[in-house]
Amino acid sequence: MAIVSIYTVGRLNHPYDHPDSRDFFKVGNEVYRQATKTGQLIEGFSPEGVPFPEEAIKGDGYPILTLTVWKSLQSLYRFTYSGKHREALRDRSKWMEHYEGKHQSYVVWWTEQLKDVSWDEAFKRYEYYIQNGSTPFAFDFKHAFDEKGESYLVK
Repeated sequence: MAIVSIYTVGRLNHPYDHPDSRDFFKVGNEVYRQATKTGQLIEGFSPEGVPFPEEAIKGDGYPILTLTVWKSLQSLYRFTYSGKHREALRDRSKWMEHYEGKHQSYVVWWTEQLKDVSWDEAFKRYEYYIQNGSTPFAFDFKHAFDEKGESYLVK
């Protein structure tokens, strides 16, 4: 059975130890706790020690990366747009740098095994998505695909 991964990339407005950034991390910890309680989150990968890719470090802000694996696209989507995560998305301008022009803050993809999910794979999928748009290899929620590569309306 296929599992789904999501990689997110953004930049904080302030240094990591700034009070506003500390608030972001506090809320982020609450969001992660809620994610684990869903029973749908399989794994969360720490970005500690990961060399950040170019798209994460260019600009004035301070990079923030996440990589998580979920049991289904539907459970990931529901979690993303409900509860604490929904509140955090609504408040993101308090913490996150505004991007001029087009910026994709996440990419989603299917894989068969947890061992195939890595930061390198996330960076590769993100770069592919930026270059090619939504395909079964790397996509967003608005133009999603199921694990067989068929277009899929997430709701």
